[in-house]
Amino acid sequence: MKTGILKIGLVGLGGIGQVHLATYQHLEDCEVAAICDPSEAGRDRAKAKGIPCYEDLESLLKAETVDVVDICVPSFLHRDCVMEALGRGLPVICEKPLAFSGAHVREMYGLAEQKGVPLFVGHVVQFQPASQVLHAMVEDCRFGKALDAVFLRLSACPQWAAGGWIFDKKKSGLLPFDLHIHDLDLIISLFGKPESCEVFSGGREGIGYREYYRFLYRYQGLNVCAEAAWYNADIPFTASWRVYFEKALVIYDGNKLIAYKDEGPPEEFDIEEKIKVSTGINLPPTGIFYEELGLFLNRIRMGDKTLYRRDEISTLIDILENITQESP
Repeated sequence: MKTGILKIGLVGLGGIGQVHLATYQHLEDCEVAAICDPSEAGRDRAKAKGIPCYEDLESLLKAETVDVVDICVPSFLHRDCVMEALGRGLPVICEKPLAFSGAHVREMYGLAEQKGVPLFVGHVVQFQPASQVLHAMVEDCRFGKALDAVFLRLSACPQWAAGGWIFDKKKSGLLPFDLHIHDLDLIISLFGKPESCEVFSGGREGIGYREYYRFLYRYQGLNVCAEAAWYNADIPFTASWRVYFEKALVIYDGNKLIAYKDEGPPEEFDIEEKIKVSTGINLPPTGIFYEELGLFLNRIRMGDKTLYRRDEISTLIDILENITQESP
């Protein structure tokens, strides 16, 4: 068990890096001791916080002593950063996706196991109160077995990524790895590996990527549909789901979670976050990163070397890799 302040090396101070930095400032017994970001904007943000900033991770690790490396750079840089930190025997927290290849995922977990350090991946939707209530419903079968489910994750076309890397398949994995990954991760954690998968996609011609996807995941006695889109339209972000159980239809509309039961009045669940942290960007205050990063740091303090969710994340990346190989 590690005592004292955990010193964190934060790699990347863009949008999600700023969220992590703001969250660490609310967690006890930790501090961001150094930042790695080659951009002028990143350096300016680090300077404003009074935190040393380095051009690259190698320079940071040579100059500073840190206990944890937290990786928040664009997706295509994850693998190299993870391998660099693990190679030095340091616990790693990495934003999703861990990689675009199942082989690379297994390579990273293999190195973590060899070095005896944990590797955590930031699938933050798992920490939403609605997701946790749904997990409990599936596990305790209070409404019977799940028979059908639909997950929606719809967005206006993302223009926020510096340099447009989000639209480069080799750098982002496009819509499946950037957006649908959240719902598929939740689906796999709830129901396991699907027996089969069908994918439909389309959109405008000549733009180099598919604008919408529809997925059908089949299980024994259960169908799970999902939809994900980057629409060429200024729509509000939508993340919702519904699950039909034997004795109830449970609907999460992004704000409320209600079970419409076969008998009795509808039941609304309390999914108000108990702690809300300002993110530092145009994301409303939320507690999900506080819960996620707090759990990861506690496991590191306790010396837990378990490879957190290794099998589920390996399955997730294998499925997404197959999907992207079959589309532009």
